[in-house]
Amino acid sequence: MYDPLGLYSPPNRSHQPLRARWDPTAPDESRSRSPRPDRDVKKQSALGRFISTYGWRAYALPVLFVVTVLVIVDAVNGGPENLGTTGSPGFGRLSPRAASAGIIGAPPGDGHFPADLPTGALPEGGPFTEIGAGTWHVVPGATAEVGAGAEFHFSYTVEIEDGIDTSGFGGDVSVAKMVDSTLSNPKSWSHDKKFAFRRIDQGQPDFRISLTSRESTRKACGFDIPIDSSCFNADRRRVVLSEVRWVRGALAYEGDIGSYRQYQINHEVGHAIGYHQHQPCETDGGLAPIMMQQTFGTKNNDIAVLDPDGVVPMDGKHCRFNPWPYPRG
Repeated sequence: MYDPLGLYSPPNRSHQPLRARWDPTAPDESRSRSPRPDRDVKKQSALGRFISTYGWRAYALPVLFVVTVLVIVDAVNGGPENLGTTGSPGFGRLSPRAASAGIIGAPPGDGHFPADLPTGALPEGGPFTEIGAGTWHVVPGATAEVGAGAEFHFSYTVEIEDGIDTSGFGGDVSVAKMVDSTLSNPKSWSHDKKFAFRRIDQGQPDFRISLTSRESTRKACGFDIPIDSSCFNADRRRVVLSEVRWVRGALAYEGDIGSYRQYQINHEVGHAIGYHQHQPCETDGGLAPIMMQQTFGTKNNDIAVLDPDGVVPMDGKHCRFNPWPYPRG
């Protein structure tokens, strides 16, 4: 463009429309590009990429995997032998089958107990049978087997001593139902995959769960005792359940007769399947072990008075009553 004097003047581009670049992110070709400096960067390993991708979870996943494997292995093996659930009281170890002889679970000591022992005393309650006939009849009925039975299968009968009137607590069938429902409960011994149980009413059982009068209980359990209790007479293969305690319970159970009957069954059947040793209160304020002599109390000191040379220490620990080998919560 030339002005009137004939001189050249560049065109005024301020009034021309703006032209946008097609790609705003593209580099400006009008600018000179300087070469990038060389960087000393190492190639990231697979482990490094995994950690950078998953963060803290990269550390948690291996731990979770190990814990899961341990839980699966423990479940397959039926759990630890002397524990129920985590934090539950233990119940000792199984004795060899050959060791099942004589009277197991008889009251401690020599039969001479303090007259003022409070927790071993018999609570007030309904009538019971002082003297039975010394013979037993089988309650009719059988059950399917409960439990995995990976190592042991036990059959049992439910029997009532002749001369005991069971009408006051539901009759013979009610006693059998209590036994069956207790042993089939997942908190009972069938929780352990080693064991399986079934009730029969024909043939020879592995043991006989027998509701027994006071006098016959005292004879079957070894001597005349001033404190009513139950036991397992291995020579007769008889789980002797004291009818006195079935009716009255124990002071430590604070009037809960149903829970005491479950304890009575589980404790004595525990002896029959091989848990011969009694146990002390382990954790002060915790649940009592099923193989603790809870009939005599749930305080270690009370039981230690009965049997100073026994397994229960005079340590002041006091447990809460517990009728189950594998309690929950």
